[in-house]
Amino acid sequence: MRNTRRRSRSAPATSGGASGSRRVVDAPTRSPARTSRAIRQRSLGVSRRSFIDPVVASRWTSRTVRLGGTGRAFRLKGLARRAGRSARDFDNFIARRTARGRTGRRDPLGRYRELFRQPSFSPFFWSGSLQFAAPSGVLVVLLFSIALAYPAGERTTYGALALAFLGLASALPTLGSAVFSGALADRFDRGELMRAVNVLALLAVASIAVVLVYAPGAHVPLPGPAGFYVPLWVLLLYPGWAVVTVSSTLFRPAFNTSVGRLVPPDLLATANGTIYSVAGIVSAVTTLAVGVVLTVGTTLEALVIPFALLFLTQIALTLVRADLAVRRSGPIRSVVREAREGFSYLVGRRDILEITLSALVLNFFSALALVELALYVVAWLGLVQGFWYGAMVASMTAGASLGLVLISRFRFEHRAGQVMIALTVLVGLALVAMVLVRSVWLAIPIVFVYGMVPGMFMTVFLTTIQATVPDEKMGRVFSADEVGSYALVPVGQFSGGLVTLALGVQGTYLAAGGAIALFGVISAVGFRALRNLKYPTPARAEVPEAAAPS
Repeated sequence: MRNTRRRSRSAPATSGGASGSRRVVDAPTRSPARTSRAIRQRSLGVSRRSFIDPVVASRWTSRTVRLGGTGRAFRLKGLARRAGRSARDFDNFIARRTARGRTGRRDPLGRYRELFRQPSFSPFFWSGSLQFAAPSGVLVVLLFSIALAYPAGERTTYGALALAFLGLASALPTLGSAVFSGALADRFDRGELMRAVNVLALLAVASIAVVLVYAPGAHVPLPGPAGFYVPLWVLLLYPGWAVVTVSSTLFRPAFNTSVGRLVPPDLLATANGTIYSVAGIVSAVTTLAVGVVLTVGTTLEALVIPFALLFLTQIALTLVRADLAVRRSGPIRSVVREAREGFSYLVGRRDILEITLSALVLNFFSALALVELALYVVAWLGLVQGFWYGAMVASMTAGASLGLVLISRFRFEHRAGQVMIALTVLVGLALVAMVLVRSVWLAIPIVFVYGMVPGMFMTVFLTTIQATVPDEKMGRVFSADEVGSYALVPVGQFSGGLVTLALGVQGTYLAAGGAIALFGVISAVGFRALRNLKYPTPARAEVPEAAAPS
């Protein structure tokens, strides 16, 4: 029966073995169209033996496939779905194959192109990058203005105290607002909340500009050394700076919880790394630009730069067309009670609690060492030019920007906790390495690595929270972690001076770095929940279906 070996285009004949599997039995002859189709399938790495099945062979599909990196599109017709596989699994396979392109190599920019093709992601991305960078420009203006508010003989005494009061004026309101920022993000529409707090920051910067223009010259005595005073216009700057920092604190949870609404789960790491990396770059450029304007112009002209960033943020937020309303399953309670629920959830999730404890230790000892970075450059490296201190800070910032995006190239989701533990150890080793060298040409690459590792840690943390915490509680978890992670930073900064006085620069960095590395090792042994923390990232089809099947 020779005719039984022939098969039609819609129902290929098969033979089944004892295991029940089916295999395709080719016809003795093939048409040119069928041969061309087979060549195209082989160029994609698709096995006809694996994917064409007689049960579904009649369900021909027609789709457009674009090879990543080549820009060439063609129609793949007649490729049937394998029996037992869903359409999504089939599409995921095709997406992974076509992402490599004809050369067989992955397109390194493919994920970023896909990211910015997501609806409303571009304005959302720029709103976060600009809003996070604006406070750094405001701070430079305030530091410069307050330092010059006193005569030269009083700048190292009264001026230093006035700058300390500036930090205190922002630290306490920031810590208080961080407690409730997540509850607000889980209560109101997050898009509206971001727009409202950004307007608040705009008004605060405008009030700072008014104070700098009029600059009332009266002196206000304050507790401290004999004769200590603060010019009235300096005292009026403190509330404006506090509002700027509080608005940024309220903005962050609403922004971070909205990322998952705009990008699919497999692009979360890429999105977080890109946003915060660009924010760091914009912040560095803003700081340099404000410094240049302060040198050649006035403080008011320099303040225009951060004001422009906030204004552009507001425009970008109005262009975000996405549903950012909170998806709640229960009733709305008081802000205090909901904030408490965020801390309760953090305590109940042992893995996230252990992340917060790790970040608390890391931030404390890092603050203890880095508060003496200028002294490290002068006393340990023997460099008295301010240029080298700027180079160290710039290298650290560049490292953080790279780390934020570099970690997204690795599939850390299946070992997220282990990655964070390893990064904690690396931070400690980098601090220790800084005082094992006496050359600035070795110190700059080390501090680059030191900045890169916390950047990686931040991307892993943000992505883990966004992927594993319910949407209605995510903002409160972010704010609870922020309070827990940064609670000891002021203590670390104060302790840094005392430890340096007792142990010297080398002893301070060895103690801080060694403590962080030791804590990382202890975490690997004792933090079982963190060590086992992982979550799946579902693959997603990247090949669009044709409008109508043929």
